[in-house]
Amino acid sequence: MHLLNLGILAHVDAGKTSLTERLLHSAGVIDEIGSVDDGNTRTDTLALERQRGITIKSAVVSFPVDDVTVNLIDTPGHPDFIAEVERVLGVLDGAVLVVSAVEGVQPQTRVLMRTLQRLRIPTLLFVNKIDRRGARYDDLLTAISGRLKAAVVPMGSVEGLGTREAGCLPGLGPTASAVLAEHDDELLAAYVENTVSYDLLRTALATQTRQALVHPVYFGSAITGAGVDALITGIKELLPAAEGDPQGPLSGTVFKVERGLAGEKIAYARMFSGTLRTRDRITFGDAGEEGKVTSVSVFDRGTDVECDSVPAGRIGRLRGLGGIRIGDSIGVPRKAVEHHFAPPTLETVVVPGPDADRRALHLALTRLAEQDPLIGLRHDEVRQETAVSLYGEVQKEVIQATLADEFGVRVTFRETTPLCIERPVGTGAAVEFNKKDPNPFLATVGLRVEPGPVGSGVRFGLEVELGAMPYAFFKSVEDTVRETLGQGLHGWRVTDCAVTMTHSGYSPRQSHAHQGFDKGMSSTGADFRGVTPLVLAEALRRAGSQVHEPMHRFRVEAPADTLGALLPVLAALRAVPRTTETHGSSCVLEGEVPAAQVHGLERQLPGLTRGEGEWESAFDHYAPVAHGTVPERARTDHNPLNRKEYLLNVTRRVA
Repeated sequence: MHLLNLGILAHVDAGKTSLTERLLHSAGVIDEIGSVDDGNTRTDTLALERQRGITIKSAVVSFPVDDVTVNLIDTPGHPDFIAEVERVLGVLDGAVLVVSAVEGVQPQTRVLMRTLQRLRIPTLLFVNKIDRRGARYDDLLTAISGRLKAAVVPMGSVEGLGTREAGCLPGLGPTASAVLAEHDDELLAAYVENTVSYDLLRTALATQTRQALVHPVYFGSAITGAGVDALITGIKELLPAAEGDPQGPLSGTVFKVERGLAGEKIAYARMFSGTLRTRDRITFGDAGEEGKVTSVSVFDRGTDVECDSVPAGRIGRLRGLGGIRIGDSIGVPRKAVEHHFAPPTLETVVVPGPDADRRALHLALTRLAEQDPLIGLRHDEVRQETAVSLYGEVQKEVIQATLADEFGVRVTFRETTPLCIERPVGTGAAVEFNKKDPNPFLATVGLRVEPGPVGSGVRFGLEVELGAMPYAFFKSVEDTVRETLGQGLHGWRVTDCAVTMTHSGYSPRQSHAHQGFDKGMSSTGADFRGVTPLVLAEALRRAGSQVHEPMHRFRVEAPADTLGALLPVLAALRAVPRTTETHGSSCVLEGEVPAAQVHGLERQLPGLTRGEGEWESAFDHYAPVAHGTVPERARTDHNPLNRKEYLLNVTRRVA
């Protein structure tokens, strides 16, 4: 039996979930096609998804195509839920990218295609909604090739475009030979000699599609079913089957975690090697935590079925692993977790309603973050507040509704603010010596902070001998350095820097006669964890740091005669156009804008452009804050920048 793990991706409202329903119906898995508008689709199972008519969480459903079992993963289309898409990408064998024949290439379409190409995931394109008024063919193919920067092969033509009777005539388009010959010397020779055969073309198409060199384009309608049979044939014949040795060492990846009716964790895992069986004791996660799998189910014909094992290539639902998290490796790790999309750049504070139980709110937010690791929580014990990081305003609305519907906790939010970072601007060093005032800790720690290359993160190094003291003490220093850099001089995360340990020292284990270990005379890990924030804060203060705000690159296409109204608004919101191009009666502006202003611009654009403006933006880089006061972020630690306050909190005494 061949297996294929297939992702369905698209910009929101391109018809992705409707296509999933049609595929299941064509495969005989369901008797009646569900409707997004009616809220009865197979993959949108959350009440909130059915109410809003959008996909929020990825869902897996299986269907057969002759001797191939396809595990189809429906993913969210809205950019606020890009974290869900990111986790799915690592488990796919192939993908179908859905494009609307009416709206064409949209912002999220380009983001997804760039990522699929970078990861070399074989991808078919399905142009949906050919039965809708305004549907396009020739100019849409040109736009797909140009805006997606993709080598595309049309897999047929369309009759009755834009009508309910629209249909597809399958077959390779006239441009197929030229496109495929660019990557195939044998085909190129046949093309020059005019001896190209259909079999040669079809073989080259399958080979190059599986290598993600070209992308077949199918036209059709998920509503009427036109073109869907041809797409199913393409899925079977052109996309690669799942690989993996069922007899090899156990290796898999968790891409989704949900809670069962009893509150137990259920992990969705793609197995790449070996076979996972019920009652197996396995290791998972970076720390090598152990757990016992109590039950296993796999996907088959539209539902999940209890079974004894999950072999390589399949996706299974695993119970019994209480400590498992999204992104964890099972057994032998394949590779480090790689982020394909930018992290959240916005943050808001959750405000409990008048009757809200703070303990229940904390538990609910923790569970939400557990299901979405890119959505970080930040607890402020002093102010009794929790901040949550976000991609956008829609996500905030969904969190609010989820807390109310699933957990019975009503909340509001403060104004959304950008998530800034800090970078050191110079070099600074500091040291605290063991048994010397004013250091109350039995530890010597010296640290130097200096700027690193943009994008380098935090690097920790040693200028002292590794054998100068127990390794556990060095580990305590490094772990505390990374934790402390979560809040810099202005309260933001410090990154792109090198921290070097320049001094070390400790008091060896000592004891009184006839007595045990004396903590008052001997260094412990707590001493190093206690003194490191003080040293690092002083070194950072001497180095100085600069706050950087997130910047988005933007592209706006609007009627040329609306530029007079648009440009002043862009300038007022600190958007800086870098290039301007005019194409007939329309104009395209590209530039950069602070992330904090994106939502405001999106709201104003329709009014400024008579409803004809198209906005596209994505995180690009961090830039120094150059306007107004430097944004400060309230601290949630013991504040090592204030020595007296810190020591009162940590040691309950002042040195």
